[in-house]
Amino acid sequence: MVQVNSLEKVWILVVSGMIASMLIVIFYTAFAINVHPLSNVETVDSNRLHLTEEFAEDSLGPTQYADGSITVCMVVARYGFYPPDVEVPASKPLIFRFATPDVIQRLQVPGTNVDTALIPGFVSEMRTVINYDAVARTGQIDESGKLKVSMFCNEYCGLGHHYLWSRIAVLPAPN
Repeated sequence: MVQVNSLEKVWILVVSGMIASMLIVIFYTAFAINVHPLSNVETVDSNRLHLTEEFAEDSLGPTQYADGSITVCMVVARYGFYPPDVEVPASKPLIFRFATPDVIQRLQVPGTNVDTALIPGFVSEMRTVINYDAVARTGQIDESGKLKVSMFCNEYCGLGHHYLWSRIAVLPAPN
């Protein structure tokens, strides 16, 4: 019979405990707080992005539909946001649809849940309702009285990475 060193037994218990705790975290996030990998993977040809109906230059920006829903389509390319200026209302359901033609980006809007990876060849979609008070803590009121909130790339995407930022104007909810 083979004798197992007591130190080896301790390490077996430590590693088993680590594996068990990781599995608990995975199952908790999947079932208790409903965090799952992307399931609606939508592809787009990055080389022909500007020729698609949705991401053509004339189609970019916010679009309000008859049912009141608002969809904002944007292209994030090295090193700019297109369109550069976007106005969205607070307290209304928004759908952001992003695409990038060149490199991996990671888009973030402070004070919101908009924080997503942009991968060439795929459309990234975020659904959100912007809370005016939450973004007011991170934004600034400009000379026209609009609340401007930063939108930036938080993943290094090349030498001009520090130029890749823009602002969204958030309009207060009507009373």
